[in-house]
Amino acid sequence: MTANILLIRHAAHVELGRTLSGRRRDVALSKDGLEQAEIVGDLLGVEPITAVYSSPRERAYYTARAVAEPHEITVEVVDDLDELDFGGWTGMAFSALEGDPGWMEWNEARATARPPGGESMEEAVRRTTAALAVLAHDNPGRTIACVSHCDIIRGAIAFYLGLPLDHLLRFDVDPASVSRIALGDWGARVMTLNERLYQ
Repeated sequence: MTANILLIRHAAHVELGRTLSGRRRDVALSKDGLEQAEIVGDLLGVEPITAVYSSPRERAYYTARAVAEPHEITVEVVDDLDELDFGGWTGMAFSALEGDPGWMEWNEARATARPPGGESMEEAVRRTTAALAVLAHDNPGRTIACVSHCDIIRGAIAFYLGLPLDHLLRFDVDPASVSRIALGDWGARVMTLNERLYQ
């Protein structure tokens, strides 16, 4: 059996484009993000979604809640959908990271680089795809939504496409975007990528 999974990046937050928020818990959706989440939730209200899962981060959970509300579903938090652990880079401004050789390596060689004291891209992809496989197995023939983070969704999509992790930045996963995959025991197929429903 196949599950249809909507991979949804959380909506815009207050530090977007300025700070590597990582796993900080106190990062709220911005005004634009709240609007994005509401629009995406309304538009996905016509989809046959039977379950909504979320990363434990606040920005993901509040986006997930907007998606779940039209379906009268309770959001379930899945730790393995969490943001990548950026270790010592967590909370740093992107402007401060620009001259860091480790940061340059991270953006050029995702298959082998690792944030200081953090998680490798391969480790993040392994936990994410394992979690998605369990959710697909538990929801055969259904449509489910999983709200997560940019690199986590990029990594999962790259995995399903057989794309090397070093090429991860060749496609975008925008805030509040939806990417659709079909996942079953037979394998996976990426159906759509980076749908920006709120525009």
